[in-house]
Amino acid sequence: MGRIFGTDGARGVANTEISCTLAMDIARAAAMVVAQKTHKEHPVFLVGSDTRISRHMLIGSISAGLCSVGANVTVLGVVPTPAVAYLVKEMGADGAIMLSASHNSYEFNGIKVFGSDGFKLTDEEEFAIEEIVLDQVLPYDIKWNDQLGTIREDFDAIDRYINHIAGTCEENLSGIRVLVDCANGSATRTAAKIFGKLGADVTVINDQPDGININDHCGSTHIEELGKKVVKQGFDLGVAFDGDADRCLAVDHQGKLVDGDQLIAMFSLYMREKGVLPEDCAVVTVMSNMGFFRFCKENGIKAEITKVGDRYVLERMREKGYGIGGEQSGHIIFRQYMTTGDGQLTAVQLLKLLKESGKSLSDAASIMEVYPQVLINVRADKEMKKQLQVDEGVQKELKKWEANLGEEGRILLRPSGTEPLIRVMVEGKDQALIQQAATAIAQTIQERLAY
Repeated sequence: MGRIFGTDGARGVANTEISCTLAMDIARAAAMVVAQKTHKEHPVFLVGSDTRISRHMLIGSISAGLCSVGANVTVLGVVPTPAVAYLVKEMGADGAIMLSASHNSYEFNGIKVFGSDGFKLTDEEEFAIEEIVLDQVLPYDIKWNDQLGTIREDFDAIDRYINHIAGTCEENLSGIRVLVDCANGSATRTAAKIFGKLGADVTVINDQPDGININDHCGSTHIEELGKKVVKQGFDLGVAFDGDADRCLAVDHQGKLVDGDQLIAMFSLYMREKGVLPEDCAVVTVMSNMGFFRFCKENGIKAEITKVGDRYVLERMREKGYGIGGEQSGHIIFRQYMTTGDGQLTAVQLLKLLKESGKSLSDAASIMEVYPQVLINVRADKEMKKQLQVDEGVQKELKKWEANLGEEGRILLRPSGTEPLIRVMVEGKDQALIQQAATAIAQTIQERLAY
């Protein structure tokens, strides 16, 4: 994790941590890094955003920064993050910037940078941007007036993305009643059109963004609300996205959560039966449920494990040619169709699988047993995160509980790359024991590391 960029771009409270000045500087540096690769005097950048109120302020800063070093800007308006990733290649642009803090609440915002191939920048490219912004390794290339970039708007470009996602499903989805939670975020612009094209009986909720209600008791981070509505209103299933629609979680007709691990298990088995699962392998992270690995072993599917972050999942997929991967949180990547995690693509592929199989979501998800997990988030600053792995008291407590759990469980301590948190995850068959372990470890971290 760098000094500006975390596991998913730069992120922080808008107008303080993600200030207008920082946004402008990142944009200028990103344009310079891209210009060095393309040797273009006027590289073209797309700029999109989710629905946060700070988007107006930061779009202006990003656009100004790009123009100041000669880049031409196309503003897409409110769009999903994966739409930006798709459109940068589809429209022949040289780079793209998405303004979003994903699943975080409205006061946060973030900056994600994509290259011309639709992939997020590499760690090395992000480090080059950080050097320009923080260390002034390269001076800003101030243009004369006739060399400045220009800005235009293209709010219709999103239709290309909508058609692409709908085009990944050949099935007519009529007969499936699905409740879609847009989290008052980016999917409010696209979900109804995508599912409408496919014939599903769709009801869309949380599709009235006001700038501050994004992810507010809705979407994939508050899936329990969707579950209640699915049961009460008799839907076959529900799907929920996060603020920028790169995640998808689902609930079955009983309101029971079907998480990213279960979805990846379902897709992996489906793809293998179709003969389209490269190397019979799925890529997941260290946070994936123990039940997923048991599922893979029982079904002859190989599981590759990366550190947390969909960028690292994607790197492994690209490196070895794998077709599917993702995270328990609902970031799922179908490399055949997209260069990044895409919540709406995941939902479309899920409905396609259910339509073809004739199964309910509950039956389809039953192929994987979910082991109980307890996750406790401990508020933590950067110094606490640094001390986590070296503090003797924390490590002693960790080893004690690892011994208590034995082979029937596991513990993972992880500083968040996107939030000021240390995540304590304990997993095992004994719910009471893992709850006790997680609570004790979280308390020790708080006592030992907090100032």
